[in-house]
Amino acid sequence: MSQPETPSDDAPKHWGSNIIEASMAFSLALMVLAVFANVVLRYGFDTGIAFYEELSRLLFVWLVCIGAVLASAEGKHLGFDMLVARMSGKTLKTCTFVAQLLSVYCLLLVVKGSWEQVKAGMHSFSTVIGYPLALAAAGTLVMAIGMLVVLALQMSGRMQIVHHETDVGVE
Repeated sequence: MSQPETPSDDAPKHWGSNIIEASMAFSLALMVLAVFANVVLRYGFDTGIAFYEELSRLLFVWLVCIGAVLASAEGKHLGFDMLVARMSGKTLKTCTFVAQLLSVYCLLLVVKGSWEQVKAGMHSFSTVIGYPLALAAAGTLVMAIGMLVVLALQMSGRMQIVHHETDVGVE
């Protein structure tokens, strides 16, 4: 069975992907620096900077959420395709469409719940830095909306659904 074509890793990326990847790399570097500095301060000088702990936690939430959107756009989320890898034609299109509709429903639930958390966090503030806790909850809101946009583009045919090679043969 032949595998669908996948975009090559050498293909130029969209400028939005480059910006997202750069912001993720910057966040990760800042997190590593903050955590390393705190470890050195704790073990070397028996002290630490509480600001770094909250900053690292907030950056991690946003890093994961933005990374989830990027992975969705690039087709890199974990998937179980043992059944659909053997399908073709109308059956494959129907199953893909049903899966996309279920994904839209789940993401709408995440949007609703995230929005409620954002509203609840508007008047609650972090202990050390003092940012509104809605800022952390907004990460999942942005993630769900971003993934909905990706799904909408895929369903409308404006974005290719990326299929990665899978080992479908059982010997």
